Amino acid sequence: MEEYLPLIIQLVTGALGGNVAGKLLKNLSLGTVGNSIAGILGGGIGGQLLGMLGMGAGAAAGADGGMDMSGILGSVAGGGVGGGVLMAIIGVIKNAMSK
Repeated sequence: MEEYLPLIIQLVTGALGGNVAGKLLKNLSLGTVGNSIAGILGGGIGGQLLGMLGMGAGAAAGADGGMDMSGILGSVAGGGVGGGVLMAIIGVIKNAMSK
């Protein structure tokens, strides 16, 4: 279960990030459900990208597989930012297609 903790954190914070971005960028909002789905996808992608760059939870996992505080914060940051960014990108595309 511990190996899934970073991913779970990224997905949850991605959903939060998507909804926060939707509140801040009302003209790009996809609604609560749309923001959450885009955020979850973006959170997973953002967290994985940070992990590949050596800044995410994968890089901070210790030899016992546990996570330290920097790993948790990396997962939160990657998930939240990734969720918000993907929600905004999808919102821009949706608005462009509706014109």
